[in-house]
Amino acid sequence: MYSKPTPRVILETLLPHLRVAAAYARQIQPMIGTLPSKEEGDNFFAAALTDADLAVQNLVEVVLLGNFPQISFYGEEFELSGNTKYFRSLELETEGDYLITLDPIDGTQFYKDGHSNYQIILSVLSANEFEAVIAISPALNVYFYTIKGEGTFRGTLLVDLEACEPLKVTNCQQRILLGWEMGELAVVLKEHYEVIDVATCYSQKEQIPNLNGILSGEIAGAVIRRGKFIDGAAIAFLAKEAGCIVTTFDGGKLPPLSECSNYSLPGLIVASSQSVHQHLLEAVRSL
Repeated sequence: MYSKPTPRVILETLLPHLRVAAAYARQIQPMIGTLPSKEEGDNFFAAALTDADLAVQNLVEVVLLGNFPQISFYGEEFELSGNTKYFRSLELETEGDYLITLDPIDGTQFYKDGHSNYQIILSVLSANEFEAVIAISPALNVYFYTIKGEGTFRGTLLVDLEACEPLKVTNCQQRILLGWEMGELAVVLKEHYEVIDVATCYSQKEQIPNLNGILSGEIAGAVIRRGKFIDGAAIAFLAKEAGCIVTTFDGGKLPPLSECSNYSLPGLIVASSQSVHQHLLEAVRSL
């Protein structure tokens, strides 16, 4: 009889293989070859694609199919993968097993340009909310994970889940990250913060923070136009479990995942404190 795996069992099973994926991504970054850009994408980040994206996704797919054949899976490169047809579903279902999502190389443009803050992000989703997330930073040899209600933890890639240390977001730099199409908020926020507008501040030579900077204290908050399940929403969940405030643009709670479309939550505010959240909320309301 089939027994539904717990989120912890899923992470524990995948972690050794994700270590291999991280080592692979780190090893080939200096000599990475690029594939043709994706046809869709509203910015050059979204259009970026490398050999590593496909290889990491294929590795995770093989592990999932071998260990959890009844589970549903949505990977960013599902259209290019030969394994997609073997999964039970790509969809988040109101009943049944979890949906596993994967961004095989989050920050592909960062990765292509030799920066260190790219990630491998894997999430476990139920119909209502995130159940677990693991985000690995291969170049930094660290990973973050959370299981719903248990807090966020940080560890080196050498250690297992139980050896990771609890993480609380504190002592953040007074910087705000604005995602794509959020740049007009900069005028209001510059009174209180250094503002990093991804669309205008990105540089091939000088690294800027990703949303994951909220976990390391590089940024105090962020505003993103939508929270994609595979990346932005997953990092926001890690941040929330680490003590941050995460809301929609109106300051409300996040809707159930099953009510969202295109594997995305609506626009998100992520803040390290009440005061930062209030500043960001006021800025959004000024639009």
